Amino acid sequence: MPVITVEWIEGRTPQQKAQLAEAITRAFVDVAKTPKEQVWIVFRDVKRSDWAMSGSLLQPPA
Repeated sequence: MPVITVEWIEGRTPQQKAQLAEAITRAFVDVAKTPKEQVWIVFRDVKRSDWAMSGSLLQPPA
């Protein structure tokens, strides 16, 4: 049973998450030959202030 974790900056809509969940699941079914019912996806929405890149905290959106 694959468990896929998506960590990203918060702000995506439930519709975007649903669309991505469908696409990821379809890819696992097609490529990894995993039954759809066994594909688990966890979305971890992280506040922008909790991310850093290249040694610096990300700036708030303008």
